[in-house]
Amino acid sequence: MITRRLIRIKILQIVFSYLFSEGKTRYAAEKELFFSMHKFHHLYHKLLYLMVDLKNYAEQKIELARSKKAPTYEDLHPNTRFIDNQVIRQIGENQQLQAFVEKNKLDWSQQREFLRDLYAHLTETRLYQDYMSQEGASTYEDDKTFVLRIYDTILPEFEGLFQQLEEQSIYWNDEVELVISFILKSVRNLHQEGPGELYFPLFKKQEDQEFAERLFRKTIEHYQEFDQLIEGNSQNWDLERIAFMDILIMKMAITEILEFSSIPTKVTLDEYIEIAKYYSTEKSNVFINGILDKVIAQLRSEDRIHKQGRGLIGEV
Repeated sequence: MITRRLIRIKILQIVFSYLFSEGKTRYAAEKELFFSMHKFHHLYHKLLYLMVDLKNYAEQKIELARSKKAPTYEDLHPNTRFIDNQVIRQIGENQQLQAFVEKNKLDWSQQREFLRDLYAHLTETRLYQDYMSQEGASTYEDDKTFVLRIYDTILPEFEGLFQQLEEQSIYWNDEVELVISFILKSVRNLHQEGPGELYFPLFKKQEDQEFAERLFRKTIEHYQEFDQLIEGNSQNWDLERIAFMDILIMKMAITEILEFSSIPTKVTLDEYIEIAKYYSTEKSNVFINGILDKVIAQLRSEDRIHKQGRGLIGEV
């Protein structure tokens, strides 16, 4: 669930906060790091389950309309395409997901006003209206495309979602876009013939948790040490003229290159250049790439980069 890239991003955020927070201890910062990853993990499953509770809300509305004293023809013959959506049903029937949501109280059943507002908003969209007006029964792929487009285009623009999440956790509002990208990947990988992989443990393997702990600690431990290394390879730039986030990204990259013998240097370089595209200034990725190339060349000339493992010994 928590990928290596997400671990790097979380460490970047927490170290940035730690360096600008007076009085915060390393222990407190590390505790915050893992707490924030747990909250991300919860938000993924909470937002994924939102479609199930939204479908349940729509189903209850249909049942209430049917039970009127004088129901209309439309009340008695509703369009059930949305509540019959095969992908939403598949999500709701996933036992691991359901158990995790129930255990951690991540469902939306108590947020009735939010479900009402979101459903009203959804039903007014062209996406919903086109989906509901299709002729004949929808295919599994039709249903999947509809769910994907809700996550991709409707939820990110619905202000009520952010208000609701902000009330529940200070960690969640800034995570929505990234969490949705994880959900889109999960839904795309679903197949009609199986339950699909929808619930994920916090860490896929123990090594990922150890990677997070060590990278966080070593980044802080060696933070001052790499000033000269970066400045010496920055041509006419001095550190005060380089964006702080750029410096932090480069120091994390250098830490990873030196401390993790099993991770190829190119993998580390590519990861931090990609992170820089989203978390630093415009064109920072090009600037960071140029400096890190020179830093890596210097470290290799000083025989400070040592990689072990299949295909890594003597890497160039």
